Amino acid sequence: MKKVVLSAVFTAIIAVAANAQWQTVGTPGFSAGAVSNTSLAIDSNNVPYVAYQDWVNFERATVMKFDGTNWVTVGTVGFSAGTILNPSLAFSSSNEPYVAYRDDANSDKATVMKFDGTNWITVGTAGFSAGDVNNISLAFSNSNEPYVVYQDVSNSYKATVKKFDGTNWVTVGSAGFSDGHVSFTSLAFSNSNEPYVVYRDVINSYKATVMKFDGTNWVTVGMTGFSVGEIFYSSIAFNTSNEPYVAYQDRANSYKATVMKFDGSNWVTVGVPGLSAGRADYPSLAFSNSNEPYVAYMDSANSYKATVMKFDGTNWVPVGTAGFSAGYVAYTSLAFSSNNEPYVAFSDSVNSYKATVMKFDGTTGISDLYTANNAIGVYPNPAKTQIIFSVFTNVQLTNITGQIIEEKKNVNSLDISNQPKGIYFLTFTDNKGKVVQMSKIVKE
Repeated sequence: MKKVVLSAVFTAIIAVAANAQWQTVGTPGFSAGAVSNTSLAIDSNNVPYVAYQDWVNFERATVMKFDGTNWVTVGTVGFSAGTILNPSLAFSSSNEPYVAYRDDANSDKATVMKFDGTNWITVGTAGFSAGDVNNISLAFSNSNEPYVVYQDVSNSYKATVKKFDGTNWVTVGSAGFSDGHVSFTSLAFSNSNEPYVVYRDVINSYKATVMKFDGTNWVTVGMTGFSVGEIFYSSIAFNTSNEPYVAYQDRANSYKATVMKFDGSNWVTVGVPGLSAGRADYPSLAFSNSNEPYVAYMDSANSYKATVMKFDGTNWVPVGTAGFSAGYVAYTSLAFSSNNEPYVAFSDSVNSYKATVMKFDGTTGISDLYTANNAIGVYPNPAKTQIIFSVFTNVQLTNITGQIIEEKKNVNSLDISNQPKGIYFLTFTDNKGKVVQMSKIVKE
C-alpha cells in the first residue's frame, strides 16, 4: 500500500510541475475570431503584444496586448485600410509598437504603421514599395530606425531592404540586391548595427543564403546556399557574441528543424541537423538572456502541437513538454521577456483557430513541489550517454571523490558521454540554492 501511495504522490507532483511549466497567458483563444500570421513581441515593460491577420475583421491587421489580467485591443481592431498579409511586429526604443505588412488597399505594396498611444498612424507613406511585396520582416537598428526586408516583385522577386529616415522610406544599398528570386526573408541586426538578411535562395537550389549591408554594399556572409538542401521558414537572430544564427525547416533532413551559425569563417550546424523529432513547420528562433538559442515550431511528431527546443551547449533538449499546446497549432512565434521567460504565440485549433499565447516558467515549484524523496525522476540509471530528469531543475554532478564535474541551471537532461564509467552523485537545488534531492547514478 505504501508503494502505491508514494507512486500516486510522485505522479501528482510531476503532473503539477508539467502543467505549471507551460502556462497560458490570460485566456486561450483570446482573439475575437480566427487568426493567421501571428507575430509576437514583448515591450520593455515585459508586456506581450501579438499582431495578426484578423479573419473576423476582413483579414485586416489587429494588435492585442496582455495587461496583466486580460488581452486588450491596442487601438482599434482591424486598423489597416484593407486586407493584409505577413504582419511583422517590433518595438522602437521608445516602446512604440510598429507593424509592417503587405497592404491590399495599396496594391499589395509594403506599409508600416505605429501606435502613438492613441491611434495607429502610417509611418511615412502607405504602400511605399515600388511594387508588390511578400514575406515582409521588420526590425529596428541600434540607432532606432525601422528597417524592412521583403520579396520585391517589381525587382524580379529579389530581396530589397528599406529604412525610414524620419521622413521617407529609402532603399538600403541597391533594390533587388540578391542574385535571384527569394522567399522566407527574415531580418536582424548585429551588435555592430549591420542589417543581416536570410532567405530561401532560388538561384542556389532553394538553399539558405545570408547577406549583410556593410555600409556600402550587400555582401554574402560565408557562402551562398550554405544549407545542405532546400529550406523553408527561415529565421535569423544574433547571440551576445555577435554570431548570426539561422533556423529553418530542412528538406534534406525530412523537413525537420535545423539551426546553423556563422563562426566567422563558415556556416556550421548547431548540435545535430534535423534537431526536431519530426517535421517542424513555422520555426521561430530567439535567444534567451543566458545566450541559449531556442526554437519554437509546429511539431508533427507530437500531433502538430507546439514544441520549443533549446541548445544547452551540447544537445537540443525540449523546454518543458514536447507538444505542450492543447491541440494543433500554426504560425508559431517566439519571444523572450527580460525575465528570461520564453513566450509563444500561435493560431490555436482547439479554440477555433483564435490566438493563444503561452509562456514557460521553469522556476515554478522547484522549492514547493519536490517534497517526496526522489520526487525528481532520473532515468535511465545506469546510463551510457545522457540522463534525463522528469522536470526542469538545477543540478550539480559530482564524482565519488566529491569533485564537481558539472553544474547546470533549469535543465531536464545532462550529457555524461565524456565521463568515465563509475558512480556519480546528482544534487538538485531550488533557485535559492537549497538542496531538494540527491540521487546516485551509474555511468556504464
